[in-house]
Formats: sequence, C-alpha cells, structure tokens
Amino acid sequence: MKLSYKLFLQVFMLLGIPGLAMASGGGNGNHLDLTSSWVGYASLLIFVVAYGFVMAEEYTHMRKSKPVLLAAGIIWGIIGWVYTSHGFTHAAEIAVRHNILEYAELFLFLLVAMTYINAMEERQVFETLRVKLINAGFSLRQIFWLTGVLSFFISPVADNLTTALLMCAVVMAIGKDNAKFIGLACINIVVAANAGGAFSPFGDITTLMVWQKGIVSFGTFFNLFIPSVVNWIVPAIIMSFAVPKLQPEAGDVDVKLKRGAFVVIGLFLLTICTAVSFHNFLHLPPMMGMMTGLAYLKLFGFYLKKTHKSTKNDPDYDPEKAEERLGDTVAFDVFKNIARAEWDTLMFFYGVILCVGGLGFIGYLAIVSEVMYVSWGATAANVLVGFLSAIVDNIPVMFAVLSMQPDMSMGHWLLVTLTAGVGGSMLSIGSAAGVALMGQARGMYTFGGHMKWMPVIALGYFASIITHFFVNSRFFDNVPL
Repeated sequence: MKLSYKLFLQVFMLLGIPGLAMASGGGNGNHLDLTSSWVGYASLLIFVVAYGFVMAEEYTHMRKSKPVLLAAGIIWGIIGWVYTSHGFTHAAEIAVRHNILEYAELFLFLLVAMTYINAMEERQVFETLRVKLINAGFSLRQIFWLTGVLSFFISPVADNLTTALLMCAVVMAIGKDNAKFIGLACINIVVAANAGGAFSPFGDITTLMVWQKGIVSFGTFFNLFIPSVVNWIVPAIIMSFAVPKLQPEAGDVDVKLKRGAFVVIGLFLLTICTAVSFHNFLHLPPMMGMMTGLAYLKLFGFYLKKTHKSTKNDPDYDPEKAEERLGDTVAFDVFKNIARAEWDTLMFFYGVILCVGGLGFIGYLAIVSEVMYVSWGATAANVLVGFLSAIVDNIPVMFAVLSMQPDMSMGHWLLVTLTAGVGGSMLSIGSAAGVALMGQARGMYTFGGHMKWMPVIALGYFASIITHFFVNSRFFDNVPL
C-alpha cells in the first residue's frame, strides 16, 4: 500500500470513524497484518454499520447491545477463519481470551455496583432525596445550583446515568412546564455528572478501566478534582445568568426510607473500601473486592427477609412503626436487584470491547497509535480523545488508548482520563446521561438546545485542561507535551 493511501486511511479512520481499531488482543508471534486485506476492510465496515445502529438507537428503538454483539461475533469469526486457514490455530483464540478476560473483570465490577444502586433505589434512598428537594421551597436558580452540586458529588460514587436521572426528576417536578429552566438545568446536570465522575475511580466506566488496568493508582485520581470542578463551574456560572428568577411553590409529599436503607448505603461504602484494599494492598483485581461486597448485601438481604413483618396477622406486628411497616411491605430480594441491572449496557460493553479488540488484532491499532501519539504528540492526542468521546461512546475510545499503551507520563494518563470523562458533555449524545435526559425531558432538553451552549461547555473543557497542566505539573516529569 502506498504511503499516500495509508495516510489517507489514517486520517479517514480518525476523523470519519473515530474509536475504531484501537485495541490489541495480544499475540504469540504468529500474527498476520490484515489491515490492507478484505478482512480488515470488511471488519471496519461491519463495525461502522453496527455503531451506526447504536447511535441511531433513539430513532430505531433497537437496543444498542444487539448490533455490536452481532458485529463482534462476525468480526472474530472472520479472523478465526483466516488464521485457521493459515495454520495459526491458536493465535486468534489467545487474543480473544485476552479481551474476554478484560471484559469479565469490568462486567463483574459493574454488576455489583449496579446491584447496590438498585438496592438503594428499592430502599427509597433516591426517592427520599428527590422529595426532600422538592419540598424545600428553593428558587429555580437555587435548584439549578443545588442539582449541579449534587450531580457533581453523587456521580463519583453512583454512576452518572443514575445521578442525572435523579436530578432531572427533581428539576422537572419543580420546573413543571418551564422549558427554558428545565433545558438549562439538564445541561448543567449532564456537565456536572460527567465532571464529577472524572476524578473518581468509580465515577465513570473510563476511570474504572484505567484503575483496573493498574496505570493510575486509586489516590492519584483525586488530583483531577480541581480540573473537574473547573470543567463544570465555568459553564455553570455563565448559564446561571439565563435561569429564570422564579420561586415555585413547595411540595407536600412525604416519603420515608425503607428499613435497612442506611445499612445498604454503609455496605456499599464498605464494598468500595474492600475493592480498593484488594487492589492496593493484596494486588488482586478490584472486582474480587466488589464480589466480596456483594456477599455483604446478600447476607444483609437474608436478614431482612428472615425478619420480614408485613401483615397484621403477625403477632410481632407494630402499627406504630411506620418506617418498618413500609420497609416490610415487600421482603427484600437481592436477586431482584441483580436482575434489574442494566443488562443491555453490560452486553453493549462486551460487544464494543470484542469489536475493538478484533479490529486492533487485525493491525489497525499500530496505525492509529503511530499517528496520534507519535506524530501528533500526547497532548494533542489526548485532547482529541475528548472530542471523539462527544461523538461516539467514550468506552471504545478509552479501551483503545489503554490497549495502545502509549509511552506517556502520569500527567498525560490523568489528562486522557479527564478528557475522555468530560468530553462527552459537549454534545447531548456524548454521554449516557445526556441521552437518557433527552428521553426523560423530551421536548425540553434537546440536542439543539444543548448545542446552543456547546461553546460555553467547550470553554470549560479547555479551562479544565489548562488547570490540569497548572495544578498537576509535577506529574509530567518534563516529558514533551
């Protein structure tokens, strides 16, 4: 392949179909370069078509896991057939097992986290918080700031999707038919939730991937706190001037926590501590600590079920204990919380990781790594990652960077963690939080409404990058920018 054509292919991959061919599946010496063959082109086309369906989910109503699951199977099927026909019977198997192992660790970690979030939701933790905010009698501007602050600080522990949905429910209940306020507040929530997740190993899938890979230690992530604050606060200040100065009426709905709600919260925090301890002190995968934490919830769930009292026929029933009566209306069942996990999302991660892993095994990883991190430099490449995250999901983009393993300082690894986490805020379709809120606040929070504030959000994006270089300069070790 001529140099000019290869350069064209590189640019086309980076600008036209970002996020492709960025994962290496590992090898054993028996490796075929398929980047210029029909296998490579067909695999690229399959992935592009599949991801096109993912991006069109809002219009096709086809769950995003379906096309990528099929694409992953076809891509690896083609690879396996070609390698087998050349006598390399185990090369593709070793590579795909490597990708599956990475997915398994991510899957088990997320399954436990989602189960705890569902358990807290079932125990009325989030509903109680929502009702208390509605009943407080805040002005629209106060709600704008309060939901932003809560989104920023809840998302590092809970996922940004759950956080955004909770805060959106608050602004819709208070704002009612005020489309301008709801639109502004939703933009603020999306930016705050994405920014809050960027400085915590648990705040976003991308930060979790970086932590589990062992590249950035648990405590080092928190050096991104100030840049993350800047990323949110800059557009929030500017947008706040457009929030209507109105004082809505306070609500009068009362919701109580179910029995054991605080214990579930405590067990979740203990589970996080267990995962961190397993990783930092025992040098075991964090998901082992999370699975151990799932046992905590299962044992407490057993206790709740054995002490379940819900009918007046029970001799120990006490009508004065309203909270306990509410908590015991339905016995706690941990398996129902596991069943309510975001299975479509978990399957989507499988499809993406296997698709990108297959494209990387074909050989496209080396091409993109050479262009981005050698020709352009780490800073330009990592800033670009943020813009790619606004167009496609940040999961394949970050998985690609981790698989490339570019030679970067810790400062640059923190930079790409920041940009991948907050870059999706620039478009409403750039993060799970934004996509979900477009559905929840349909007609009031829209793609076009978000786009109007994109320059302001981009200002916060670049301000956070500059802040990172300033406050975390010690992590760059004089490596060229």
